[in-house]
Amino acid sequence: MNAGHGPATEPEIRPGTDQPDPSLTPGVDQHSSIREGRQRVDSGVALMGNVGGDFTYLNISAWSDEATERILKPRLREGPYPAEEVRDRLYGFVEPPSYARCRKVLDSRIVLLKARAGTGAATAAFALLAERHGEGGVTGLDAMEDLSTWRPKAGRGYLLQGLPAASARSLDGVRLAGLAEALHDAGAHLVVTMALDARLPSDTSRWEEVHAAPGPHEVAERRLRLVAVEGRLDSSQLDAALGHLASPDCTDYLSKHPLPGDAVDLSDGLRQCAEMLAPIGSVLEELLTGTEAAARSALARARHSAAEVSLMAAIALLAGQDRTVIEQFAAAMRPLLSTRSARTGQKEAAEDQPLDVLGPSFEDRLEAIGARALAPRSSPADRYRYPVQPIVFSGRHRSATLLRHLWLDFEGMPDALWGALEQLRYQPGLDVTAGEAIGRVLAHATGPGALTQLHPFASSGDRWRRRLVAVALGEIVQHPLVSGAVKEQMRRWSRSSAVLRCTVAETCAGSYGLARPAAALKLLDTVLDGSSPELDAKLRSAVSFALGALVTEEANHIEVLETVTRWLEAGRGTPRHSLAVHVIHSMSLSTFPQPGTPGAVRMSLAWTLERHPEQGFALVVLGLDDPATYEAVAQGLGRVEADPDMFQRAAFDHLLSELSRTARQRRGVIRFLLGRHRDHTNASRRRSAS
Repeated sequence: MNAGHGPATEPEIRPGTDQPDPSLTPGVDQHSSIREGRQRVDSGVALMGNVGGDFTYLNISAWSDEATERILKPRLREGPYPAEEVRDRLYGFVEPPSYARCRKVLDSRIVLLKARAGTGAATAAFALLAERHGEGGVTGLDAMEDLSTWRPKAGRGYLLQGLPAASARSLDGVRLAGLAEALHDAGAHLVVTMALDARLPSDTSRWEEVHAAPGPHEVAERRLRLVAVEGRLDSSQLDAALGHLASPDCTDYLSKHPLPGDAVDLSDGLRQCAEMLAPIGSVLEELLTGTEAAARSALARARHSAAEVSLMAAIALLAGQDRTVIEQFAAAMRPLLSTRSARTGQKEAAEDQPLDVLGPSFEDRLEAIGARALAPRSSPADRYRYPVQPIVFSGRHRSATLLRHLWLDFEGMPDALWGALEQLRYQPGLDVTAGEAIGRVLAHATGPGALTQLHPFASSGDRWRRRLVAVALGEIVQHPLVSGAVKEQMRRWSRSSAVLRCTVAETCAGSYGLARPAAALKLLDTVLDGSSPELDAKLRSAVSFALGALVTEEANHIEVLETVTRWLEAGRGTPRHSLAVHVIHSMSLSTFPQPGTPGAVRMSLAWTLERHPEQGFALVVLGLDDPATYEAVAQGLGRVEADPDMFQRAAFDHLLSELSRTARQRRGVIRFLLGRHRDHTNASRRRSAS
């Protein structure tokens, strides 16, 4: 359900608060004006919440530019991994048979770990490095990193996932020996994962180890016992789940599906089975319907029915969306699949049979393809809280496997899927759902043109379509073998049209940017370099959103602040300067990101001076010296001084001393200090007179 056109209210946003007044209509437009120290909202509605650890925000600030903004966390990083992410990855970890050998090899500082996909090699690598450096001591490397020249910068555990075959062949014993010595001197360790069939020079064998997956029964049992420890299963439920795990049916399933992920899925099913007293057969049936073989079989059965194929495609691409959206997509796709079914979607009735005017019901159609409707619920992502009824496949992973086969195995199917998606109007969450699904598919695509099919949506005037591409690229880049192609695509688009530069900025506002913040800031710098002198409103909104996403993680604060400082030093009237002015106005008069816009962390001027005094001082000096930001920074400093708590936490006395030292070279600083002295003198005279 979309909001219609209508006049916007203009509630006042009170400076210095971290959250909008709940009594006011939430939301902030990016075109807020500053009048007499008050920030006003031109239009917009925003909802904030925490969904599965990801920050979710529905932006309706511009009625024609809707999008669901969700700052997704990356699985693969090129930089430090937060300790909580490493902890989550190691939940239920079972040491594989090769673990003791890997631990011994790591004593020589390097492990080259060969493994088949899906066997848990990355998890074992995290465990090895966390043992040596703690959960907060793991740093990811770019898969394209040249290990022959790379050297560690700190005593941490370094992880390179998915070393390309060409890079593996270029390594030799001499290079690795030099790298091992550098790691030893820095107190660091390195684990490199690569394909099982990767060929390495013969003199690297001392660092090589072949990963063997842990036993699936052990993985499933370990997770069930952890769930019981956490109180989600009582002792009788745990006994029932473990009994099912030891049954012949589960043993047979795990013998045919022995990967750790299969065991995790089974343990989750057994937990639900124990909680709801469901039969074990239903758990196994749900798991089996999500296999590759089941997906191929389902498509083969439906291949002569445009109605069934279109409905399967809708649920696979938009899993969990409301039934109305699913039906709209299926209706749009049917004529694209078959011109013969364009009018009715079914064959003409025989002459001796009555015409079926109604056709099969929606529930019957769902049942025919193994899907079901979940219980209606209230939408969590819209101010109207309208009811939705999500539609999903019955089988676990069935959506992903079906969509992958539809997209990659059948000629013309991608065009039909894109065509149907093009006909849809925006619905909350559609861009994220479809973006993630398409990203998972394109991660398996091959050929130099695999990413070109994203271009029409990436260059769209509708923000939700650009966000869809941003989410898809953020998913694709999580796969080492294709991450290089995504980075090259981003580099090209960052120097292209204004709309494509918006897409680049939107992509940096998610898992892509959080996984490689330094690279994201460089891309944002390039994006602004290609802008017109008058910064486009959509581009400013996208870059602001990206900066707000980056500051959700503390490790990025200093880099973001230093980037904004450099942009403020750019020539007046340039896009970089315009964006920096926007950020400093927000920080000084309220917060950045502004109240009502996405971001779990909000930086105010006082907060910045307290947490990052060096970067905060640099911003204050430049902000006071710039006519475009002087008034805002002066007001911000005035509020800090007037509040005893902020005064103390921001070390305001020390700040004034430092400003006095720099005043000789800074006219704006002199102006602030003289104005402050005049105000204090006048206030003292008034108190004496009274």
